[in-house]
Amino acid sequence: MTGSEPLAYSSTARPSAVRPVLPVLMYHSISTAARGPLRSLAVGPTRFAEQLAALADAGYRMVGLSEALDLLDDAAIDRNRPAPSMVALTFDDGYADFLTRALPLLDAANARATLYPSVGHLGQYADWLGQWADEFGPLLDWTQLDEVAGSGRVEIGSHGLLHHPLDVLPPQRAAEEIVVARDRLEQRFGTPVRSFCYPHGYHDWRVRAAVRRAGHDNACEVGRRRYRPGDRRLAVPRLLPTGDHDGAALLDLVRTGGPRMVPQAKRLAQPAWRLTRRVARRAGRQLT
Repeated sequence: MTGSEPLAYSSTARPSAVRPVLPVLMYHSISTAARGPLRSLAVGPTRFAEQLAALADAGYRMVGLSEALDLLDDAAIDRNRPAPSMVALTFDDGYADFLTRALPLLDAANARATLYPSVGHLGQYADWLGQWADEFGPLLDWTQLDEVAGSGRVEIGSHGLLHHPLDVLPPQRAAEEIVVARDRLEQRFGTPVRSFCYPHGYHDWRVRAAVRRAGHDNACEVGRRRYRPGDRRLAVPRLLPTGDHDGAALLDLVRTGGPRMVPQAKRLAQPAWRLTRRVARRAGRQLT
């Protein structure tokens, strides 16, 4: 690592002098599929391996989201034990290529991650993508998800039941989808499901409250910035690596958080987009 990295406590700085920063990376499909608006959601296996190697060579520990937050909590309690320089890896939706492509590469890089399957769509296609539903191939089925969970490298989180934008659903229905998805995962794997990922990235205070009531202690959005302790644990922001990020560009994204205007613009646009989606839902149009 270089002394210029604005990350978790550096080895040369006093723990109290540096506010830790956690970059959380958001992946979807590890594939070369790249058409139209989905291009940014696909990272090819060769590029993904390059990104993992760059992080490892730079000295980052690659972990799942709950583990990363726990390490930050431990460092806050014990100032003599600074948090490691780390990056949290997350994968949305649960495409079958996670098992065949991402998991072997994570294993080779000694990396861990959090996977957010959309529970009600397991074994099907991502129909919320409309005309591009089959672009990334099928989603994991339950047997494949068993294999992923059994690897010991992957935290299984929840991405809700039916990949609905929860902030525009009636509150009771949104809460039911959150609870049912978590219950199915916990019954399958026998372990608490701590982490939630908002479908489409959108949420409001009612959705966050429902996520907490269901038993999750952390949740992630898009955000396009890095997480700092003191930020909302039920709205952990993430950064989006794409297939255009080579190793050097990925390190720059992790170290700087990317352009500062992007997250601000996204936050300003969110209320208007939420209203647009409400109108679309009332009109009976498909939300994607």
